[in-house]
Amino acid sequence: MTETHPTKDLVQVETRQTLLRQGYHLVRSGVLAPGLRVHRDVGAVWQLLTWGPSIAGGYRASAVRVPHQTAFVDDRRSLTFRELDARTDRLANALRDRGVGPRTPVAVLCRNHGGLVEAMVALAKLGATTLLLNSGLSPAQVAAVVAEQQPALLLADQEFLDRDPGLTGRLPVHTTWADDGDCDLAGLVTEGAAAPVPIPDHPGRTVVMTSGTTSTPKGARRPHPHGLSEAASLLSVIPLRAGDRMMITTPIFHTWGLAALQLGMALHAELVLPRRFDPEETLRTIAERRVTALVAVPVMLQRLLDLPAEVKARYDTSSLRVVAYSGSAMPADRVTQFLDEFGPVLYGLYGSTEASWASIATPADLAAAPTTAGRPPLGTRLAVLDDDGRPVPRGTVGQVHVGNGMLFEGYTNGTGKPVRGGLMATGDRGRLDADGRLYVVGRTDDMIVSGGENVFPRPVEDAITALPEVADAAVFGVPDEAFGQRFAAYVVLRDGATLGAAELVERLRDRLPRFSLPRDVHFLPALPRNPTGKVVRRDLPGLRES
Repeated sequence: MTETHPTKDLVQVETRQTLLRQGYHLVRSGVLAPGLRVHRDVGAVWQLLTWGPSIAGGYRASAVRVPHQTAFVDDRRSLTFRELDARTDRLANALRDRGVGPRTPVAVLCRNHGGLVEAMVALAKLGATTLLLNSGLSPAQVAAVVAEQQPALLLADQEFLDRDPGLTGRLPVHTTWADDGDCDLAGLVTEGAAAPVPIPDHPGRTVVMTSGTTSTPKGARRPHPHGLSEAASLLSVIPLRAGDRMMITTPIFHTWGLAALQLGMALHAELVLPRRFDPEETLRTIAERRVTALVAVPVMLQRLLDLPAEVKARYDTSSLRVVAYSGSAMPADRVTQFLDEFGPVLYGLYGSTEASWASIATPADLAAAPTTAGRPPLGTRLAVLDDDGRPVPRGTVGQVHVGNGMLFEGYTNGTGKPVRGGLMATGDRGRLDADGRLYVVGRTDDMIVSGGENVFPRPVEDAITALPEVADAAVFGVPDEAFGQRFAAYVVLRDGATLGAAELVERLRDRLPRFSLPRDVHFLPALPRNPTGKVVRRDLPGLRES
């Protein structure tokens, strides 16, 4: 008599269903195209099987499948996938001649441009460890990262070497971009042998640095995608298509920009890579190149919205099917404004350097609930737990936990994040509504206790930015002798607007409970933000010593 295991059988059924759904989304998006160009498809799959689903394998596969399609366009040039493959072979061979091999740590300090893509692909072909440095780090922070990570080589844009001349004395440097066009990368490509690069014994790794907005940044080891399941997860919600023109304005050194690059690679998309973000230039590029997908952070989208109406009217952005943002919360009124002006194209991804993604809000979600972070995509588990690791009822605030195939592998200093039942704590607190949508109320360490009440800054920020005079705002907790802690608000007014601190607080009384009202209000010309749009807390008055 055969013994049955209902739980095991259920897991097997769920696994088969997930695989079928993944296959459906991969075919629907064009990542897989059964029956078309069979010899090229087989060749592309062979590249992925032999190289693995790394950035090296992905771009080699695209070079076989769509060799003459444009891989990227930046401010100066464009390359096809075949040209990119050939140039990165040469670059990899030149770097190997300089001692770079499997597991060799190489630091990369670049803005978005084709040279960054070439460097990442070449390093992946060698099996090296790519350390992506945040271009917003101070010279002292860069020095601390270099001392901790001990890279053998630095590939950097010239502007960062000009800003921090001491870098060239700490380790060998090759420039990847210079304003006059004369950089080392082109010379390395010319010098390197054209021979194909042998597959390394150990696949390369990518280390992404945390933002360092409050302290020294930490290195987070990013895993390689485990095949195409991770792409299927995002594509189950965000309707990107093979061959899309994806404009990536968020920095690629950030997890969100890196994910966009990897997703674009799976879709053999044409990546449009402006080196600096300019709101009107972004609209011009969308119109001229018929960009179909824009990848950004909220502050960039807010700057698009703030353009004068007559400027926005000059450019036809009807080609956009997807505008995807991540990295920080977008104010509720700005979400609604964006949907009104650009149509139902907005997708909000909630995640982190450590968790990759946890949930995605669709245009329908955002129209119904502008502050929602959405629902978990295919293959992702999401739970809100109490301090003892038990699920909390719907509507109750708890600690957000997530599980997916792209959780980070730990910090380079040997530490990690708490994990319960295979779900990793994101460090945020949130709640689920009756429809399973997630709402993030704030970072666990941003929560303050004021007058005995637990309060979070996000609702306060939303209430402030909803005021018509306010262009931007951030709220943080500061020590308070009487109440333990209080909120301090940092506010940027719109051009020509006038608003005093007392009036601002008075107008918030009908929107917020008494214990959430900010007791300090600082008016600033602009908030100090890093390249990914996060507010740099240490640069705010009153918080520099916090």
